Amino acid sequence: MSLTDVVEHLICPVCADGVELTGRALRCRRGHAFDVARQGYVSLLVGSRAPGTADSAAMVAARETFLGAGHFAPLAEAVAAACPAGARVVADAGAGTGYYLAEVLDRRPEAVGIALDVSKHAIRRAARAHSRLGAVVADVWRPLPVGDGKADVLVNVFAPRNGPEFARVLADGGTLIVVTPTRRHLHPLVEELGLLSVDEAKERRVAESLGGRFVEAERSLHEFTVSLGHEAVAAVVGMGPSAWHTDPGAMPTKIAKLPKTSEVAASFRMSIFHRRL
Repeated sequence: MSLTDVVEHLICPVCADGVELTGRALRCRRGHAFDVARQGYVSLLVGSRAPGTADSAAMVAARETFLGAGHFAPLAEAVAAACPAGARVVADAGAGTGYYLAEVLDRRPEAVGIALDVSKHAIRRAARAHSRLGAVVADVWRPLPVGDGKADVLVNVFAPRNGPEFARVLADGGTLIVVTPTRRHLHPLVEELGLLSVDEAKERRVAESLGGRFVEAERSLHEFTVSLGHEAVAAVVGMGPSAWHTDPGAMPTKIAKLPKTSEVAASFRMSIFHRRL
């Protein structure tokens, strides 16, 4: 069970005490217990259900289909390359299906990974993404069930950022890797299909979300072109935020009007941050 590799770095979401894996549950010394699902993940989300913005089963299936086809493989390779050698614990806040974290672990055989996502549908798939990955249902907007200073690296790809919690769980000298789309991302599909576009204030909002707790050490632009057929276009639309804001009934008709293959821009900004000491 991959949770075995990461349990020492997790904490109880109720009392923040350490936890142990006993049988099919995580337990803390104060008696709080959390059952491990048969798929190998554990939910440490307490006090409320997952928010309505959690990725649905359909969104997660679309993401697994699209990423599994290798369309964003260059980005996964770039994220893995940015992970410092010698990192022992890599956490992914908003890990989705675990695609990017699995690539990191492939490149860093000495490391273990903690996948954190509020969607149980995503975490269920992340639990089988890699043998050294522990999958946990958790809300990035709330206190993370990870101990103080436990993560050498924190990965955040297309996900919300919680500056205070990111600073708390990162070790001294730890690295935060943040990836966001640029305004060129998914051109020309954004215009042709009426998808959500990246607003001009994105960079400013990334900095503000980290609350002055981090210093940006490096920034890089990663752009490449992907050739997408109609099924892949449907998957990339269905896996992202546009899935919440487009008419699913009308989208197949719009996609059918596209060329059989579309040349689409994949454009990302990756920033490397270090925690202020």
